[in-house]
Amino acid sequence: MSKEFTDTNFKEEVLDFKGVVLIDFWAEWCGPCRMQGPIIDKLSEKYSTNADVKIGKLNVDDSQQTAMKYNVMSIPTLLYIKNGQVVDILVGLRPEGDIEAKLLEHLKAQ
Repeated sequence: MSKEFTDTNFKEEVLDFKGVVLIDFWAEWCGPCRMQGPIIDKLSEKYSTNADVKIGKLNVDDSQQTAMKYNVMSIPTLLYIKNGQVVDILVGLRPEGDIEAKLLEHLKAQ
């Protein structure tokens, strides 16, 4: 299961993390988000032992401040944050290969 990011823990869990963080901005009522969720969970499990990676989800209904801060207008939106800085954004439902390729691209650039 992927990590749950919130307005409360975002700075500590994401911005202060030294490495690459993949955040899935989603909502319970969003059909494409529910399809994206298992892919994010699968990648989270796959990279769970990699100390340079964190993968999780942020519910936009529960954490509106963070969603607004990053101008998330459509969901699902995937944000890649490296060492506290946004390095990539994917908007809309994406296949696992696309999501993982971006993750690996940013890991290699460390």
